Amino acid sequence: MMKKRSLVGLFLLMQLFAFNSNAALFDDKEARKKILEIEATMMSQHQATQNELANLKKNQQALEQRVIAIEAITKGQVLGDMQNHIDTLNQEIARLKGELEEANHHIEATQQRQKDLYGDTDARLRKLEGGETAATGSAAPNATATSTAAPAAVTAPNKNTQEYQLLELANGLSREAKHKDAFNAYDKFLKDYPDSALAPEAKYGLGYTQFALKNYKSAIVTQQKVIDLHPDSPKVPDAMLNKANSQIQLGQVANAKKTLRDLIAKFPESEVTPTAQRRLKALEAIK
Repeated sequence: MMKKRSLVGLFLLMQLFAFNSNAALFDDKEARKKILEIEATMMSQHQATQNELANLKKNQQALEQRVIAIEAITKGQVLGDMQNHIDTLNQEIARLKGELEEANHHIEATQQRQKDLYGDTDARLRKLEGGETAATGSAAPNATATSTAAPAAVTAPNKNTQEYQLLELANGLSREAKHKDAFNAYDKFLKDYPDSALAPEAKYGLGYTQFALKNYKSAIVTQQKVIDLHPDSPKVPDAMLNKANSQIQLGQVANAKKTLRDLIAKFPESEVTPTAQRRLKALEAIK
């Protein structure tokens, strides 16, 4: 009986061991299966990731090549446009430079023709007038044949005033041919004493110094003020003669003839009228 029980116990122990062995074997297979499945999944994901990285790298390289190509094209276009613009500007500069040189040449030629004309007119007047000076009274030193007389001494009842002394100073400088200093003195007088009874004489002296300094246009304007603003002044005939001589120096012969005719007609008894008549006759003889 005891032996039978021992055999039964041994059998049961063997069955239990077999069951446990099978269970352990089953668990190990399942675990390996799971591991293999995970490894397979990881390998698949890794391969997919590698493929994706490879595709991204290819795309990046393609993009970089496109960017390089675009930059090259753009750079070439910009440089080309800039070069074209520079070429256009250079052509424009060359054209303007040529036009400027041509304009300067015309100006120089015109100035030379004017100098020749003035010199020729003056020389012919000298010849036609027999070398006489176109002056009333004593001519200023270094005066040309077409100049008028330098302002004479001031005729004023009171010679002790600063007004008189300033004008006399200006006239003295003019007679000494210090024309620039005389101009400044006349200008100061007219600024200090604009309403003076001696203003017509000062304006005539100012116009005379402008003529002597070869500012012929300014001389015409100044002497015209004497004529317009002081029609009763004894300096008007002198102003008209100086105006005519300035017009001659500018080559305005027709205007000079008219001024001389007006002088002769309005002031037939003036001391400068004989000079105006000789001057007009000489101008009319020039063809």
